[in-house]
Amino acid sequence: MTDTLKATLQHDLHAAMRAREEVRVATLRMTLTAISNEEVSGTTARELSDEETLKVVAKEAKKRKESATAYRDAQRPELADREEAELAVLEGYLPEQMGEEELTAIVDRAIEQVGATSMAQMGQVMKLAQGEAAGRADGGAIAARVKARLAG
Repeated sequence: MTDTLKATLQHDLHAAMRAREEVRVATLRMTLTAISNEEVSGTTARELSDEETLKVVAKEAKKRKESATAYRDAQRPELADREEAELAVLEGYLPEQMGEEELTAIVDRAIEQVGATSMAQMGQVMKLAQGEAAGRADGGAIAARVKARLAG
């Protein structure tokens, strides 16, 4: 029997608590809280699927990446280091990010499927490309690639 991603996170949290890994414990607690918040948001409480849980983890990772950049820009390396350490913990739960060539191929296929010829169809292309990339590529990177293809 395979565990859900949430169960894996909870198990890893307990292991990190026993090993007294402060950054890992704090990161996993924040992530599990975000997952719980997502489960109770809306009109009825529900259990998130692994795919939905993965989206929450990816969102948390994106927050850490943006925070680290902001702290570096503000000359606060000690805070940036903490955010990057948390990001490293979260990246262990995310699927491997795809390379440039693979991302370009996905965008090209989406443009071909939609028959897109202008920026007006960018939304349709993005929907297809993001569906195929499924958490293995940042939305901003996909959007930049789509813009470059449709503009050029």
